[in-house]
Amino acid sequence: MKDINLKSLIITAIIGLVIWFIPVPEGVKPNAWHLLAIFTATIVGIILKAAPMGSMAMIGITLCAATQVLAPGDPVLSIKNALSGFGNSTIWLIGLAFFIARGFIKTGLGTRLAYIFIRMFGKSSLGLAYGLNTADLILAPAIPSNTARAGGVIYPIMKSIAVNMGSSPEKAETHRKIGAFLTLSSYNANMITSVIFLTATASNPMAQKFAKDLGITITWGSWFLAAVIPGLACFLLAPVFLYKFYAPELKKTPDAPGIAAEELKKMGPVSRQEWLMVATFIILLVLWIFGNLFAMDATTGALIGLSTLLLCGVLSWDDVKSEKGAWDTIVWFSSLVMMGSYLNSLGFIGWFGQLVGKEMSGLSWQWAFPIIILVYSYCHYLFASATAQAAAMYSVFLAVGIAVGVPGTMLAIFLGACATLMGSLTHYGHGPAPIFFGSTYVDMKDWWKQGFFISVLFLLIWFVIGGLWWKAIGLW
Repeated sequence: MKDINLKSLIITAIIGLVIWFIPVPEGVKPNAWHLLAIFTATIVGIILKAAPMGSMAMIGITLCAATQVLAPGDPVLSIKNALSGFGNSTIWLIGLAFFIARGFIKTGLGTRLAYIFIRMFGKSSLGLAYGLNTADLILAPAIPSNTARAGGVIYPIMKSIAVNMGSSPEKAETHRKIGAFLTLSSYNANMITSVIFLTATASNPMAQKFAKDLGITITWGSWFLAAVIPGLACFLLAPVFLYKFYAPELKKTPDAPGIAAEELKKMGPVSRQEWLMVATFIILLVLWIFGNLFAMDATTGALIGLSTLLLCGVLSWDDVKSEKGAWDTIVWFSSLVMMGSYLNSLGFIGWFGQLVGKEMSGLSWQWAFPIIILVYSYCHYLFASATAQAAAMYSVFLAVGIAVGVPGTMLAIFLGACATLMGSLTHYGHGPAPIFFGSTYVDMKDWWKQGFFISVLFLLIWFVIGGLWWKAIGLW
């Protein structure tokens, strides 16, 4: 029972029952409305932490099957539809990428890359920030859990460097020396790198799947093409912004490259396992970027990558079995995507999109577009993960935008990015946030204050630089 919050569970159940028994609006199928009740309760339970996300997901699947909302009167088809999410290739792409990411951590290649960039750029606090962030950028396309990237690679190195530079978590008076700056820089860089690549965080493929349900096809390459310019602009400007408005007391860090060099010396020469990891990583990127030329799906490419690592001995089957984060993601991802997909196929998303679209019908899409993005973005204060927000709101906001004429692919990718970028707002806004906030280098007031300013910077960059780029590549 220690994982169950009984009070939150009761609130979740009440909300679900209230929606279930509300008279079904005209134009909505009764089973679609009842599915909405189950879906809403599942999301509320996740937000309120009534139970672990996987537990809430399994409860959602069970209720869908037991109530037969997916196939009224047909128990066999009901359970088949309830479990259909486990056959979704996008979900397995993320699970496979988790397994592959284990290779970066197990071989030490991720840590080696981080120290190499610190040795190269670490003579100043700003250079240290860029060094850590560059390591995150390189690891992002192959490590789909930005929480794993942060907690397994970047954060331990960042904290070690900060402590060596005299910024101790236990001594509050030393926090602003360099620890606080590096904390916010590394965390926000993690948000940025997570939106540049489709495989860099779990909510991106979820957005891709929901967009496909509404007739918008997004590939690994098309996501990267649209996101890379505004993403890199954020990557370059965010540390400078923090350096200006949340400046570290220590500007020069001449000892940092030496510390990194010493750590690299301890690691020894690049091992055979690391070289195999590099080779597999390059193969994966080629298959993901140029998959259309090979007539190969991204999930097939990930299967090839994982099989290569298993055959070469970089990973063992025990490594795959023990990757709890991957199996956990496959379960809750399957549940949420299944319910979101059926809300669309049963007509609820289209109905709601048209309903809201009528209210905005007097606006041109150029005015509707920023309103949709801003409302969606700042609703993130209510969410503790990009995935929960994407599951609850993405399809509806995308459907509304399409209904008023916003170019679909542009809106789909921007909304997908916003759920992660707005993780900057709070100390609970995304998976890596508690890791970095837990360092105690940044207090809550400063986190929220700087987070809001950073969110404004991100949105300005995506609207202005992104907008111009999307015009150049023909998205609008």
